[in-house]
Amino acid sequence: MPKKDPYASLRFKEFRHFLVIRFALIFAWGMQFVVIEWEIYSMTKDPLSLGFIGLAEVIPAVSLALFAGHFVDKMEKRSLLQKCIMGLLFISAGLFLLTWPLFNVNLSGDLTLILIYTLVFIGGIVRAFLGPTVFSLFSLIIPKKHYPNGSVWSSGAWQMGAVLGPAVGGLTIGWIGVHWSLLVIVGFALLAFIFLFFIDSKPIMNTAKDQGVWKSLKEGIQYVYSTKEILGAISLDMVAVLFGGAAALLPVFAQDILHVGSTGFGLLRAAPAVGSFLTIMTVTYFPLNRYAGAKLLMAVFGFGASIIVFGLSDWFLLSLMALFFSGVTDGISVVIRQTILQLKTPDNMRGRVSSVNSMFVGSSNELGAFESGITAKLMGTVTAVVFGGGMTCLVVLLTGLFSPKMRKLDFSKDLHDNDLS
Repeated sequence: MPKKDPYASLRFKEFRHFLVIRFALIFAWGMQFVVIEWEIYSMTKDPLSLGFIGLAEVIPAVSLALFAGHFVDKMEKRSLLQKCIMGLLFISAGLFLLTWPLFNVNLSGDLTLILIYTLVFIGGIVRAFLGPTVFSLFSLIIPKKHYPNGSVWSSGAWQMGAVLGPAVGGLTIGWIGVHWSLLVIVGFALLAFIFLFFIDSKPIMNTAKDQGVWKSLKEGIQYVYSTKEILGAISLDMVAVLFGGAAALLPVFAQDILHVGSTGFGLLRAAPAVGSFLTIMTVTYFPLNRYAGAKLLMAVFGFGASIIVFGLSDWFLLSLMALFFSGVTDGISVVIRQTILQLKTPDNMRGRVSSVNSMFVGSSNELGAFESGITAKLMGTVTAVVFGGGMTCLVVLLTGLFSPKMRKLDFSKDLHDNDLS
């Protein structure tokens, strides 16, 4: 059997540029979300207002997801990604102005909040197109036999951005304030825009005659539903993130429960991504090829258990470790899910399949934020987090009990077939 090359995908120049773009975008988006979370909670002192951030983004992201996937499959991916980055630049620049005293001096607090939520809403529109575009561009940069290795490095770039974005956001809030922190975000969005020029335009893989939007959307949904490996991974992760997401309530924990300020807030936000990033880099050398379904179930159960520990803890170091281990388990889940999606999705349907994934999994972060805000308002912050972690563990147990196909999921054969192709 040929020796596995952990750096195989990195030997493609365009893929290295792609990783820089992916990192810069996730860094900017993650940092922006943290900064806005902090600013809005500081303005309102209401955990429900944090939930509205997620709701404002998820409404357009879900509503447009399937349509975005249809158009992504029909359009050239590089130019479409340029437009998405320009949208992010518009949002970041708008937030920069709204937090500038010279600009917002005549704006009331309520109007400022409405305008911030409006920009977050526009961000949801951009996200509806961004995810499927990045997913589709990935497959056009490296050969299919390198998809598993490329998925690990792509997930690693994503997690590195998710590590540094929130951490830098929390630190810069204390160092230079919310306003100038947003200027840093503009800079990283510009970095992604510049590096995109080093990637050539790619062919449009969906060359079939236009079958109409609705028929195209139906085809994408039917494919996901009929491919049980994809459906199972999406469903499990969606429910887990929906109920187990404590990230939206971290400003409450940092300011009112753990009393650690903006620096501690940044560390709490970064801890899950640090754990996830280290895990992803580890599995570069130790692939999760065999018994992937069982490993996915155990990982998501561990994620839920970590969230329960975090919710019950009033000791900063224990809270930090609980979030770190939630990231470790999430990293395993990310690698398995991304590998399944890349291997099981045909090139001419990548936009639509990715859109279905974004609609149910990507947007579950925002729905989870809204769910967390509502439950925190009704139950209290600690009870809401513990409830979410418990529901995650329960869903995993039920999935493992009633879905033998998920328990037995193993894509070693797919990887072997790709090596022979």
